Amino acid sequence: MTCLPAHTDKKLGLVIDLDTCVGCQACVTACKEWNTGGYMAPLTDIDPYGGDADGVWFNRVHSYEHMTEMGGRTVNFPRSCLHCETPACVTVCPTGASYKRASDGIVLVDEDKCIGCKLCSWACPYGAREFDTDVGVMKKCTLCVDRIYNDNLAEEDRVPACVAACPTSARHFGDLGDPASAISQLVAERSGVDLMPELGYHPTNKYLPPRAHTPRAASVPAPRLEPVQAEGGFLGWVDRMLSH
Repeated sequence: MTCLPAHTDKKLGLVIDLDTCVGCQACVTACKEWNTGGYMAPLTDIDPYGGDADGVWFNRVHSYEHMTEMGGRTVNFPRSCLHCETPACVTVCPTGASYKRASDGIVLVDEDKCIGCKLCSWACPYGAREFDTDVGVMKKCTLCVDRIYNDNLAEEDRVPACVAACPTSARHFGDLGDPASAISQLVAERSGVDLMPELGYHPTNKYLPPRAHTPRAASVPAPRLEPVQAEGGFLGWVDRMLSH
Protein backbone atom coordinates (compact mmCIF):
# COMPACT_ATOMS: atom_id res chain seq x y z
CA MET A 1 0.00 0.00 0.00
CA THR A 2 1.36 3.42 -0.97
CA CYS A 3 1.13 6.16 1.64
CA LEU A 4 -0.13 9.69 1.03
CA PRO A 5 1.71 12.82 2.19
CA ALA A 6 0.32 14.20 5.42
CA HIS A 7 0.32 17.68 3.91
CA THR A 8 0.94 19.28 0.53
CA ASP A 9 2.49 22.72 0.16
CA LYS A 10 0.12 23.53 -2.72
CA LYS A 11 -3.01 22.07 -4.31
CA LEU A 12 -2.46 22.67 -7.99
CA GLY A 13 -5.46 21.82 -10.11
CA LEU A 14 -8.00 22.82 -12.71
CA VAL A 15 -11.34 24.57 -12.57
CA ILE A 16 -13.61 23.88 -15.52
CA ASP A 17 -16.51 26.15 -16.41
CA LEU A 18 -19.35 24.00 -17.74
CA ASP A 19 -21.19 27.15 -18.78
CA THR A 20 -18.61 28.23 -21.34
CA CYS A 21 -17.21 24.89 -22.53
CA VAL A 22 -18.38 24.40 -26.11
CA GLY A 23 -17.08 20.86 -26.58
CA CYS A 24 -14.68 21.85 -29.35
CA GLN A 25 -12.10 19.20 -28.28
CA ALA A 26 -9.25 21.73 -28.45
CA CYS A 27 -8.17 20.73 -24.94
CA VAL A 28 -8.19 17.06 -25.91
CA THR A 29 -6.06 17.65 -29.00
CA ALA A 30 -3.59 19.96 -27.21
CA CYS A 31 -3.22 17.49 -24.35
CA LYS A 32 -2.50 14.63 -26.73
CA GLU A 33 -0.01 16.67 -28.74
CA TRP A 34 1.95 17.97 -25.74
CA ASN A 35 2.07 14.72 -23.79
CA THR A 36 3.04 12.63 -26.80
CA GLY A 37 6.41 14.32 -26.41
CA GLY A 38 6.22 15.11 -22.70
CA TYR A 39 6.64 13.54 -19.26
CA MET A 40 4.75 10.30 -19.97
CA ALA A 41 5.52 10.11 -23.68
CA PRO A 42 4.77 8.53 -25.97
CA LEU A 43 0.98 8.23 -25.85
CA THR A 44 0.22 5.15 -27.87
CA ASP A 45 -2.12 5.14 -30.86
CA ILE A 46 -3.14 1.77 -32.27
CA ASP A 47 -4.86 1.56 -35.67
CA PRO A 48 -5.97 5.22 -35.40
CA TYR A 49 -7.75 5.25 -38.76
CA GLY A 50 -9.07 1.69 -38.69
CA GLY A 51 -12.15 0.01 -37.31
CA ASP A 52 -10.52 -1.02 -34.01
CA ALA A 53 -8.78 2.20 -32.95
CA ASP A 54 -7.27 2.35 -29.49
CA GLY A 55 -4.86 4.57 -27.64
CA VAL A 56 -4.08 6.73 -24.61
CA TRP A 57 -5.90 10.00 -23.96
CA PHE A 58 -5.52 11.95 -20.73
CA ASN A 59 -8.45 14.27 -21.40
CA ARG A 60 -11.88 13.46 -22.83
CA VAL A 61 -14.99 15.58 -23.38
CA HIS A 62 -18.46 14.06 -23.02
CA SER A 63 -21.62 15.81 -24.20
CA TYR A 64 -25.04 15.47 -22.57
CA GLU A 65 -28.48 16.82 -23.35
CA HIS A 66 -29.94 18.53 -20.30
CA MET A 67 -33.59 19.53 -20.01
CA THR A 68 -34.46 22.81 -18.29
CA GLU A 69 -37.62 24.87 -17.89
CA MET A 70 -36.65 26.69 -21.05
CA GLY A 71 -36.08 23.51 -23.05
CA GLY A 72 -33.07 21.39 -23.87
CA ARG A 73 -29.45 22.45 -23.81
CA THR A 74 -26.16 20.68 -24.45
CA VAL A 75 -23.70 20.45 -21.55
CA ASN A 76 -20.12 19.55 -22.47
CA PHE A 77 -18.30 17.76 -19.67
CA PRO A 78 -14.48 17.51 -19.83
CA ARG A 79 -13.01 14.68 -17.76
CA SER A 80 -9.44 13.96 -16.69
CA CYS A 81 -7.59 13.10 -13.47
CA LEU A 82 -8.90 15.19 -10.59
CA HIS A 83 -5.72 14.93 -8.47
CA CYS A 84 -7.71 14.04 -5.37
CA GLU A 85 -6.54 14.89 -1.86
CA THR A 86 -7.07 11.25 -0.82
CA PRO A 87 -6.75 9.34 -4.10
CA ALA A 88 -7.65 5.66 -3.95
CA CYS A 89 -5.48 5.07 -7.01
CA VAL A 90 -2.42 5.86 -4.89
CA THR A 91 -3.25 3.95 -1.72
CA VAL A 92 -4.11 0.79 -3.66
CA CYS A 93 -0.85 0.71 -5.64
CA PRO A 94 1.29 -2.27 -4.50
CA THR A 95 4.61 -0.94 -5.82
CA GLY A 96 4.53 2.77 -5.08
CA ALA A 97 4.31 3.59 -8.79
CA SER A 98 1.30 5.84 -8.19
CA TYR A 99 2.15 8.64 -5.83
CA LYS A 100 1.04 12.09 -4.74
CA ARG A 101 3.65 14.84 -4.55
CA ALA A 102 3.98 16.72 -1.26
CA SER A 103 5.20 19.88 -3.01
CA ASP A 104 2.13 20.58 -5.16
CA GLY A 105 -0.41 17.76 -4.69
CA ILE A 106 -0.08 16.43 -8.25
CA VAL A 107 -0.73 12.69 -8.65
CA LEU A 108 1.77 10.96 -10.95
CA VAL A 109 2.90 7.51 -12.08
CA ASP A 110 6.47 6.25 -11.98
CA GLU A 111 6.62 4.04 -15.06
CA ASP A 112 9.77 2.30 -13.81
CA LYS A 113 7.81 0.94 -10.82
CA CYS A 114 4.49 0.26 -12.58
CA ILE A 115 3.82 -3.46 -13.18
CA GLY A 116 0.60 -2.90 -15.11
CA CYS A 117 -1.63 -4.62 -12.55
CA LYS A 118 -4.43 -2.09 -13.22
CA LEU A 119 -5.45 -1.90 -9.55
CA CYS A 120 -5.32 1.90 -9.74
CA SER A 121 -7.71 1.99 -12.69
CA TRP A 122 -10.18 -0.22 -10.86
CA ALA A 123 -9.93 1.95 -7.74
CA CYS A 124 -10.43 5.26 -9.58
CA PRO A 125 -14.19 6.01 -9.73
CA TYR A 126 -13.67 8.76 -12.30
CA GLY A 127 -12.17 6.61 -15.05
CA ALA A 128 -9.10 8.84 -15.19
CA ARG A 129 -6.49 6.10 -15.63
CA GLU A 130 -5.28 5.02 -19.07
CA PHE A 131 -3.52 1.69 -19.62
CA ASP A 132 -0.94 1.83 -22.39
CA THR A 133 -1.12 -1.61 -23.96
CA ASP A 134 1.98 -0.94 -26.03
CA VAL A 135 4.32 -0.58 -23.05
CA GLY A 136 2.22 -2.29 -20.38
CA VAL A 137 2.04 0.57 -17.85
CA MET A 138 -0.60 2.90 -16.51
CA LYS A 139 -0.61 6.54 -17.58
CA LYS A 140 -2.59 9.61 -16.58
CA CYS A 141 -2.86 13.40 -16.62
CA THR A 142 0.23 15.03 -15.12
CA LEU A 143 -1.08 18.61 -15.11
CA CYS A 144 1.76 19.11 -17.58
CA VAL A 145 4.49 19.11 -14.91
CA ASP A 146 7.05 19.44 -17.67
CA ARG A 147 5.33 22.61 -18.82
CA ILE A 148 4.20 24.44 -15.68
CA TYR A 149 7.73 24.35 -14.23
CA ASN A 150 9.55 24.99 -17.51
CA ASP A 151 11.66 28.13 -17.13
CA ASN A 152 12.29 28.17 -20.86
CA LEU A 153 8.66 29.13 -21.44
CA ALA A 154 7.20 32.57 -20.94
CA GLU A 155 5.42 32.85 -17.61
CA GLU A 156 2.00 33.11 -19.23
CA ASP A 157 2.64 29.83 -21.05
CA ARG A 158 3.43 27.88 -17.87
CA VAL A 159 -0.03 26.38 -17.67
CA PRO A 160 -1.30 22.95 -18.75
CA ALA A 161 -1.64 22.56 -22.51
CA CYS A 162 -5.41 22.14 -22.21
CA VAL A 163 -5.72 25.50 -20.45
CA ALA A 164 -3.56 27.29 -23.01
CA ALA A 165 -5.58 25.86 -25.92
CA CYS A 166 -9.11 26.54 -24.67
CA PRO A 167 -10.67 29.16 -27.01
CA THR A 168 -13.43 30.12 -24.57
CA SER A 169 -11.30 30.28 -21.39
CA ALA A 170 -13.42 27.54 -19.85
CA ARG A 171 -10.38 25.99 -18.18
CA HIS A 172 -8.47 27.64 -15.32
CA PHE A 173 -5.29 26.58 -13.51
CA GLY A 174 -3.85 27.54 -10.17
CA ASP A 175 -3.38 26.78 -6.47
CA LEU A 176 -6.70 25.69 -5.00
CA GLY A 177 -5.08 25.43 -1.59
CA ASP A 178 -4.67 29.20 -1.43
CA PRO A 179 -8.01 30.89 -0.63
CA ALA A 180 -6.66 34.19 -1.96
CA SER A 181 -5.68 32.83 -5.38
CA ALA A 182 -7.70 33.88 -8.41
CA ILE A 183 -8.80 30.32 -9.07
CA SER A 184 -10.03 29.82 -5.48
CA GLN A 185 -11.96 33.08 -5.62
CA LEU A 186 -13.55 31.95 -8.89
CA VAL A 187 -14.71 28.73 -7.22
CA ALA A 188 -16.18 30.71 -4.32
CA GLU A 189 -17.96 33.20 -6.60
CA ARG A 190 -19.47 30.55 -8.86
CA SER A 191 -20.12 27.90 -6.19
CA GLY A 192 -17.73 25.39 -7.72
CA VAL A 193 -18.41 21.77 -6.91
CA ASP A 194 -16.56 18.47 -6.54
CA LEU A 195 -17.33 15.54 -8.82
CA MET A 196 -19.12 12.85 -6.79
CA PRO A 197 -18.24 14.32 -3.37
CA GLU A 198 -20.12 11.52 -1.61
CA LEU A 199 -17.20 9.18 -2.34
CA GLY A 200 -14.95 11.13 0.01
CA TYR A 201 -11.87 11.41 -2.22
CA HIS A 202 -11.93 15.23 -2.16
CA PRO A 203 -10.98 16.04 -5.77
CA THR A 204 -8.73 19.05 -6.16
CA ASN A 205 -10.23 19.92 -9.55
CA LYS A 206 -13.56 21.74 -9.43
CA TYR A 207 -16.44 22.27 -11.84
CA LEU A 208 -18.39 25.49 -12.22
CA PRO A 209 -22.05 24.61 -12.86
CA PRO A 210 -23.91 26.07 -15.85
CA ARG A 211 -25.62 29.37 -15.16
CA ALA A 212 -29.39 29.71 -15.39
CA HIS A 213 -29.93 31.05 -18.90
CA THR A 214 -32.41 33.81 -19.72
CA PRO A 215 -34.65 33.74 -22.82
CA ARG A 216 -32.56 34.44 -25.92
CA ALA A 217 -35.23 36.48 -27.73
CA ALA A 218 -35.46 39.94 -26.18
CA SER A 219 -38.72 41.91 -26.32
CA VAL A 220 -37.82 45.11 -28.20
CA PRO A 221 -40.73 47.43 -29.10
CA ALA A 222 -40.53 48.65 -32.68
CA PRO A 223 -42.89 50.73 -34.85
CA ARG A 224 -45.13 48.83 -37.25
CA LEU A 225 -43.83 48.84 -40.81
CA GLU A 226 -46.07 50.31 -43.46
CA PRO A 227 -46.72 48.16 -46.55
CA VAL A 228 -44.45 48.96 -49.46
CA GLN A 229 -46.09 49.95 -52.70
CA ALA A 230 -45.12 47.75 -55.62
CA GLU A 231 -42.95 49.44 -58.20
CA GLY A 232 -44.17 49.89 -61.72
CA GLY A 233 -42.47 48.80 -64.90
CA PHE A 234 -40.47 45.67 -65.44
CA LEU A 235 -39.06 45.49 -61.90
CA GLY A 236 -42.55 45.85 -60.46
CA TRP A 237 -43.79 42.99 -62.65
CA VAL A 238 -40.85 40.77 -61.52
CA ASP A 239 -41.60 41.60 -57.89
CA ARG A 240 -45.27 40.68 -58.30
CA MET A 241 -44.40 37.40 -60.03
CA LEU A 242 -41.99 36.37 -57.28
CA SER A 243 -44.52 37.26 -54.60
CA HIS A 244 -47.09 34.73 -55.83
